[in-house]
Amino acid sequence: MLATVHTRACLGVSAPRVTVEVHLSNGLPALSIVGLPETGVKESKDRVRSALLNAGFEFPAKRITINLAPADLPKEGGRFDLPIALGILAASGQLPAEALARIECLGELSLDGALRPVKGILPAVMAARQDGHQLLIPAANEEEASLAAAEDVFAAGHLLAVCEHLSGSQRLAAVGPMASQATPTQGRDLAEVQGQHVPRRALEIAAAGGHNLILFGPPGTGKSMLASRLPGILPPLADADALEVASVHSIAGMPVRSGRWRQPPYRAPHHTASSVALVGGGSSPRPGEISLAHQGVLFLDELPEFDRKVLEVLREPMESGEIVISRAARQVVFPARFQLIAAMNPCPCGYRGHPAIECQCTPQQVMRYQAKLSGPLLDRFDLHVEVPVQPGELLLTRNPQGESSACVRQRVEQARARQLARGAINARLAGAQLQEVCRLDSGGERLVTQAVERLGLSARALHRVLRVARTVADLAGADAVRQGHLVEALGYRKLDRQPTGRGTAPVG
Repeated sequence: MLATVHTRACLGVSAPRVTVEVHLSNGLPALSIVGLPETGVKESKDRVRSALLNAGFEFPAKRITINLAPADLPKEGGRFDLPIALGILAASGQLPAEALARIECLGELSLDGALRPVKGILPAVMAARQDGHQLLIPAANEEEASLAAAEDVFAAGHLLAVCEHLSGSQRLAAVGPMASQATPTQGRDLAEVQGQHVPRRALEIAAAGGHNLILFGPPGTGKSMLASRLPGILPPLADADALEVASVHSIAGMPVRSGRWRQPPYRAPHHTASSVALVGGGSSPRPGEISLAHQGVLFLDELPEFDRKVLEVLREPMESGEIVISRAARQVVFPARFQLIAAMNPCPCGYRGHPAIECQCTPQQVMRYQAKLSGPLLDRFDLHVEVPVQPGELLLTRNPQGESSACVRQRVEQARARQLARGAINARLAGAQLQEVCRLDSGGERLVTQAVERLGLSARALHRVLRVARTVADLAGADAVRQGHLVEALGYRKLDRQPTGRGTAPVG
């Protein structure tokens, strides 16, 4: 007696198909699972046995062999409990085997037969649809599945409800798709920031073009406050991008809420985070902070306090938009196209350049502190912006005159629309497209040539200046990049004027 059930594993952001084959034969009662199962899968035999008995089914007193194919794909977690249970019921004649032909299922079973939620539902929903199969999932995963569901996803809370659906006695209702609404991104309002006109302008440019931004200045000037306002001026994600972000969060075991699924993610790991925490990894690779910030913002506060080796691992994914985690048995690719925002003090004590408090650091201490940031890493920031100390009378103003996040977001969305009409946002322009979109007149070329010679800009830094200038032009509604746009873009490269590690330290 043989039964076959289809399900899905979880490998990175993909959901490879797994076939569960259940064979019943004569012999001493026993149950064995083969097909590279990990500990959580091996323990499913005890959960499945108790679930079947407590649900009123008969557990066959035979030799049961369960094969999880393909055999070279590692299987982990409790997601295979439900297909194993259904396979045993079909092989023993307690469930019609033909009902399992065009349907996939996954879910963890409790001892009383209730279905518990599992990770990686969204990738499984999309993969099953590509294969033309229906999918049975736990009811606790219904909200997440509704992000991509159509009429081919069914949710159940108990093993009995699944069996009634398959036998035709009581059909489950399909999980309805969530209505796609372009709700504005919610966040802290930029109007709460008093003063700081240049950093506010830089934040708007960063949001409009997707540029990386580093803020530096004495403690308490509002660097973290400004960074936390960035999600509030970012446009909502498109449906395809939102699904990709939700898939990453799904495999990480983080709840995906339908009401906020189009909001760009915002991640702010502590400076004690390891390289594995940032880029992902582990024996069973999991996404790190850069993948959880995919299509959103990764904020690194107190940037020089991060271990230098940890910061250097960010360089490749900042360029490629993905991270490849290699292990001896397999290789997993996670998306990691994030916008990096960083904040730092100008020196160890933090008061270098403060108008009232004298800095206590020696020049050697300042250089060692800032040398924690390599030149190649600084090159990957499009905007270097100083956040100065604000006068006391401004801080005590009860009615700040700054624009709200909603007003700024309107300009950002208009600038983004201009960029997407050309094919890509400005931060991702490269090659011939960069030369075409950021074409300069003779005056602009002379200005850029002088800037490269005086500031020692690398080719990467020069390209980033051109991208920022293009964003400034888009915010102004200009068709071409003019000298005024270039001058403003060059003004946001303050750390290039005295490059770290190639002379004196940058002015704080």
